[in-house]
Amino acid sequence: MKSELVKRIHFKTFKKGELVHDANTVCTKSYFIQKGLLRGYFIKEGKEISEYFCEEGEWVNSPRSFMQRQLDIYYIDAIEDTDVFCLHVHDLVYLFENFPEMERYARLSMGTVFGHFMERITSLRFTTAQEKYLHFCATYQGIYHRIPLGMIASYLGITQETLSRIRARK
Repeated sequence: MKSELVKRIHFKTFKKGELVHDANTVCTKSYFIQKGLLRGYFIKEGKEISEYFCEEGEWVNSPRSFMQRQLDIYYIDAIEDTDVFCLHVHDLVYLFENFPEMERYARLSMGTVFGHFMERITSLRFTTAQEKYLHFCATYQGIYHRIPLGMIASYLGITQETLSRIRARK
């Protein structure tokens, strides 16, 4: 299996601010972050709304677009210079079909992602701005200090001013 994976995976570097995936294209690649930080976001009324952040040791793509091979709303960009291993969807399908342990790994990974999204939905719907921020800090414990405040505010659905007040109270 290792030799088949090595044949199919490619190394790539994205510079800070570089677009990794454009929502106007079908997502055909999944990226495993070796070093750096990526963000998934969408654009609403001309504003970028951060939806998720991924760090070292995590896979990232535009999930619905990648799985269903159709357009989705998500863009992905590099918050800092980021090194990734890239795998095309066709290669991933080959690995799933030929190596059951790859498919099991993917199912477990997707379960983790699903859990994060469910927590996020609950946090957005049922908590105060301060509770949302504390949940964000706990969820992104190792990286929240690397994420620009404007991106955090958009993730939380609050203004930067509100975020500054919450951080000042901490």
